[in-house]
Amino acid sequence: MKNITSIILLIIIVALGLVVANGVYILPEGRQAVVTQFGRPVGEPVTTAGLHFKIPFIQDTTLFDRRILIWEGAPNQIPTLDKTFVYIDTTARWRIVEPLIFMQSLHTEARAQSILDSIIDGTVRDFVNKNNLVELIRSSDWEPRAGRVSMLEPGEVERIDLGRDVISNLIHQRAAEVAAQYGIELVDVMLRRVSYIEAVQARVFDRMISERKRIAAELRSRGEGDKAEILGKMERDLMEIRSTAHMEAQTLRGQADAEAARIYAESFGRDPEFFRFAKTLETYHQTLNDNTRLIITTDSPLFRYLK
Repeated sequence: MKNITSIILLIIIVALGLVVANGVYILPEGRQAVVTQFGRPVGEPVTTAGLHFKIPFIQDTTLFDRRILIWEGAPNQIPTLDKTFVYIDTTARWRIVEPLIFMQSLHTEARAQSILDSIIDGTVRDFVNKNNLVELIRSSDWEPRAGRVSMLEPGEVERIDLGRDVISNLIHQRAAEVAAQYGIELVDVMLRRVSYIEAVQARVFDRMISERKRIAAELRSRGEGDKAEILGKMERDLMEIRSTAHMEAQTLRGQADAEAARIYAESFGRDPEFFRFAKTLETYHQTLNDNTRLIITTDSPLFRYLK
């Protein structure tokens, strides 16, 4: 009898343990729970981490993440408004803010990722189709500057109406409106990378090379013009310096000749015979050398001082 009582007591204790274990659950940090009774949600979602209670065996819990989750889109080849095909690589961040709605509409995070694929990819494709390539490349505050390579064909005007950051915000707003009906808050959407397909890439590279060559030729031409201007100024300054120096030299030479002539005149005026002697010696110096032969008479004035 005692053994039977012990067994019954043990069964009761085990049953109570199972009831208690099934009626208690621990909610981890960063998670939220929806309590369901026979598959239907009961009460408000539980968002506070810690120990919580539910009706054993009747109620069950479904846990969802409260943290910000990452959505990674597959790169898609999409044509722009100006018929240029590009690869768009998109990423987004999202979180579950209405777990009841999320559970009723999607139930699992894997299903949510699939729905976000459709929502974000469709929205991105729509906006890329409605905008030119330059709108996806340039930011809204971009301004054309000298030396920058244009993304358009020669002769086209590169004008930015929206820009990449504004388009990203518009994509986020529209996709967030759709995602909200699933209990999802779309934190942000970013165009992580915009790449050209091979055919477009080759054309863009050729355009970039051509543009760089044009800029280099323009810089070389400007340099040659500056060089010619500098050389011309230098030559003009040099001619001016030479002219000034020549004028000063001629002035000094004239003054020196005048002073020498005055001294000669003053000296020769005192002694005419010495003047004739000096002049004759000067004539000898200018006319006579080793190869000179003179045929003159003995009474020639030139022969006077050679006797």
